[in-house]
Amino acid sequence: MSIQKQLKELTEEKVISSEVAQSISEYYQRKSNNQQNRILVIFSVLGAILIGLGLILMVAHNWDTFDRRIKTLFSFLPLIIGQLFCFYTLLKKDENLSWSEASASFTFFSIGACTALISQVYHIEGDMATFLLSWLIPAIPLFYIMKSQTVALLYISGVTWFACSAGYDSNSSQIVFLYWALIAVILPMYFLTYRKNPQHNILIFYHWFLPLSVVICLGTIEESLNTSFVLLYVFLFAILSLIGDSNWIKNRHTSANGYLVLGSLGSHLLFFPFSFSEVWEEMRRNKIDIDSIAIPESVGLILLFLTACFLLLRHRKTVVLSKMRPTSWLFLAFSIIYIVGLTSSIAVVLTNLLILASGIITIRQGAQQNHLGILNYGLMVITVLILCRFFDTDLSFIVRGILFILVGTGFFIANYFMIKKRKKHEA
Repeated sequence: MSIQKQLKELTEEKVISSEVAQSISEYYQRKSNNQQNRILVIFSVLGAILIGLGLILMVAHNWDTFDRRIKTLFSFLPLIIGQLFCFYTLLKKDENLSWSEASASFTFFSIGACTALISQVYHIEGDMATFLLSWLIPAIPLFYIMKSQTVALLYISGVTWFACSAGYDSNSSQIVFLYWALIAVILPMYFLTYRKNPQHNILIFYHWFLPLSVVICLGTIEESLNTSFVLLYVFLFAILSLIGDSNWIKNRHTSANGYLVLGSLGSHLLFFPFSFSEVWEEMRRNKIDIDSIAIPESVGLILLFLTACFLLLRHRKTVVLSKMRPTSWLFLAFSIIYIVGLTSSIAVVLTNLLILASGIITIRQGAQQNHLGILNYGLMVITVLILCRFFDTDLSFIVRGILFILVGTGFFIANYFMIKKRKKHEA
């Protein structure tokens, strides 16, 4: 039975008034229109991309038979067509989201195709990083003028690819710093979208794309992966965790909060290797030479540490210390352990205790908040820690088996009482 028939029946039976029925009908109509618009936008973007690829393939089939002038014309043709569609959209379809996204997406890929074809026609040499740079910079006006969220997300992906090509592949230490300027260009678009509608679905992608891009590209600022490299990521993951736990995003579902997920998982994944004594022994054998630390790395360490401390102090004003996520302050404890570990073997014990404390606190917070996800995450942290010790100690198989049985029993008991508590409150 459709919603309209149900509303008509409820109105006739005087269960609801005609005004209420009208309001409900309008609500579902708006909801249906929004779903249809989203589907239309997705297929418009896909259609524009496929049309662009089709044109390129048609030209490529006879490419070798054309002279240089014809090749140049065909190189610019998709870009010209894309720009004409953009002008038409701005003049006639400015409020039509499908037209804006489709024309902007087509033009974005046309810029890349034109750049590649012109380079091939005139034999312009260059590496992947240079090609991506010459593609991405002309594309910047697209997502601001056309207000295209699709192009904005494609731009973040392209900038990440550029940083990886320049930093990890070619080791162009000078050009890689452009990544931070290029990624900063997208921030006004990000904040404008949030300010317009904090619950906009596109923000889910921003909340994942931006932190993931920074996580992938942070390592490009360091020319040699020395032992201080891990501190860069310890501070970064602390920052992400604190951002993800801030008021402007904490109310979003966990799956939509990339900052919190990446910050929490990244912190613990970094700490687990340091629960092994061999890692600390290797560090002590290769002590840091202060003179060998590059300026970019030093500046990065200082800036990330100060940012993490600032966010922690700000977070402390609104959240009681006992209710803070462990990943909000773990970076401070690990920094001290890290310094101790450069000269003492006790660091491995302290690291294990730190991870154990983090797991226990997380379990406690999950129980207090009646949140199965947080509870099981804390149990998982302790389970992985025990698994690490499984391969790291001389315990007998019987003792190891007992430990796993105890952890499994803990999972069962904790979830059983949590579910029982929920049913009691619902009753």
